[in-house]
Amino acid sequence: MLAMRPDCERCGADLPAQAPGAFICSFECTFCAECAEALDDRCPNCGGELVDRPTRTGAALKRSPGSTERRFQA
Repeated sequence: MLAMRPDCERCGADLPAQAPGAFICSFECTFCAECAEALDDRCPNCGGELVDRPTRTGAALKRSPGSTERRFQA
């Protein structure tokens, strides 16, 4: 199950699990659309491809809410 991290690691933008616009690599590093584009869809941590993260809504979100652990470090 994806951790659904709540923020962009690069700029700190909020990325709720139920909202589109988040991009992840195979290690679940998470970035907003603007940062993913600036990074040319490559994860700066592992070099992997950044792809659209699926959303989680409804009963699935209630059963398995997104992570609250923020990764952005100013």
